[in-house]
Amino acid sequence: MAGQLLLYFTAAGHTLYRWRGGRLQREGNFSADDAGAAGFSEYLKGREGALAQIVADVGGEDFHEDQIPYLRGAERRAVIERRLAQRYRDAFLATALSLGYVADERRNERLLLASFNDARQFAPWLEVLEKARVRLAGVYSTPLLAPALAARLGVKSGVCFVMSANRAGLRQCFLENGCLRFARLERIAECNAGFTSVFVRTETERMLQYLGTLHALPRNGPPLRVLLIVPDEERAHFDRTLGRGAGLAFTAISLSEAARKTGLRGAPEGSAAEQLYLQIAALQPPREQFLRGEHRRSFLTWRVQRSIVAAGTAGFVTCGAYAAALWLEQLVVRERIESVKVDTAQAREQLERVRARFPAAPTTIENLKATALEFRGIAARSASPEGALEHLSRALDRSPQIELDALTWSAGAEPPQTLEISGRVNATRHSDYRAVTELVQRFGALLTGDPAWRIVSMRLPFDVSPDGVLSGGTGVGADPPDAPRFAISIAHTKG
Repeated sequence: MAGQLLLYFTAAGHTLYRWRGGRLQREGNFSADDAGAAGFSEYLKGREGALAQIVADVGGEDFHEDQIPYLRGAERRAVIERRLAQRYRDAFLATALSLGYVADERRNERLLLASFNDARQFAPWLEVLEKARVRLAGVYSTPLLAPALAARLGVKSGVCFVMSANRAGLRQCFLENGCLRFARLERIAECNAGFTSVFVRTETERMLQYLGTLHALPRNGPPLRVLLIVPDEERAHFDRTLGRGAGLAFTAISLSEAARKTGLRGAPEGSAAEQLYLQIAALQPPREQFLRGEHRRSFLTWRVQRSIVAAGTAGFVTCGAYAAALWLEQLVVRERIESVKVDTAQAREQLERVRARFPAAPTTIENLKATALEFRGIAARSASPEGALEHLSRALDRSPQIELDALTWSAGAEPPQTLEISGRVNATRHSDYRAVTELVQRFGALLTGDPAWRIVSMRLPFDVSPDGVLSGGTGVGADPPDAPRFAISIAHTKG
């Protein structure tokens, strides 16, 4: 794999690197004028289809905090595009970073609008990349990459400064909870002072004064953490002269230690802390970047094509794996079938050997079969109480006033089945002897509703003699009351 190209873009000049195997390789230096753009165009000849990114480290970068309503999808993108167009005259290199939501009723979203004060300096170089048909993945600035760098160095939350000695100058980035809030670049050569602790502290205090006017710093908080990335040979000097003081807590990290923490295997000699930002752009580029519109179309088309090819390859591999699994499964099934066949043959051989020892007795087997059939016939002709009980339960379901006391089932030749029922009527609900008698008679009619059953005998709760005397149960008018009792005997008329 050829690796991707990384163009480090500064005001003084541009350096082209190639990222390959976790290492940065310097490909060439180009001046920032038209001659440098011509040399860059000459270098790109024959490199059609290469993947490239631009990492800008220039001072003219604008940051503006704004708020938009709580929106999603296309509506949110349309509002952001309108805000960028209102803020910047030439917004083809601009982006909006989300800072979270305001905790109020409207829940507005906080945005950090960012762009370059002079985007025209990028135009010739973008044109060269487009003519060379190089796929430009993105245009980033070192502040956009600072949150990812800070996370790799162990700072993922809270308020802090990330400062690094880049070749373009002292880069200062103000981060809050892993989000970029502000950044500035101070060129060391223009200050007529070396990269010293006094220069670092002075620039940090200037940064604090500006952020204080914006009310961006917390009040009465702990000392502000400052993460300073310096060359290896100057680490001891900054540790000795900075430390804590004036509300600041400096932590100096050598360039080699930062490279080890971020996983950078190697970089060309003479490259400063910008190598860390270039590595982030190659391995972990953030979603928000400056390149927008038609300049990114070729890269997006290429990425879609790669996705389609990758999906097709994955589908082909999946189908192949599925086919292999089916083949293995069929092979296992075949082996099991062969094993069952062998076991069956062995069982047959053992059975034949057993039969040879004990001769068959056809008469005995036929007698056993006849006996079994006879028992089945007897069982089929024998009466069972299930039908009688089912018939009685249906009559009881329709006579809720009837309560059973005793039940006797018997079977004989004639009649086949007899069911003797002893019960009583709920006297608390029926105190009239005529009504009680009618309930019992109605219950008897339900029992003979099936033509297969007939009443053999019935003893009602109350009987009236020829002299008009009432006799029977004691349920009506008795003290204490007792339920009127009755007895019915029914017989099954069919076999």
